[in-house]
Amino acid sequence: MLISGKGRYAITAMMNLAMHTGKNPLSLADISQTQGISLSYLEQIFARLRKEGLVQGTRGRRGGYRLGRSPQLISLADIIRAVEDKAEEATPAEGEFFAASNETQAPTQPYWEQLNRQLYDFLEGIDLAQSITRLPTAPAPRGIPAQPGATTSPTN
Repeated sequence: MLISGKGRYAITAMMNLAMHTGKNPLSLADISQTQGISLSYLEQIFARLRKEGLVQGTRGRRGGYRLGRSPQLISLADIIRAVEDKAEEATPAEGEFFAASNETQAPTQPYWEQLNRQLYDFLEGIDLAQSITRLPTAPAPRGIPAQPGATTSPTN
């Protein structure tokens, strides 16, 4: 599994929508501006997300996009599967890095397949609701604990 820029942008945009759950729909122009993603690229991404039912579009002056279902019911793996092309998901053993013929399997192929499964399992275990609650906060100024009682040691 290769997570391309398309996959990363899709996750970023979906997290933006998740943060606005229960509010007005977000336009692609708003997402484009706040996330620094090309509007035309977002249109391509959202066409795939809409096709998979991960987002719903509303037309009109106050239109935009909302999540297609609850953020707890959308995993990061769902988003990646919706936007990534099958050719982009090829493992290095299937790509041009290895010259294995179709008849024989590269000796590393089982490792790539296992890594692919583990990555999908990991992403399957993280939903949008969890991902937005885990967003890193701005670091506290040096020497000032981020939370009362916290220390600034790297082991904390």
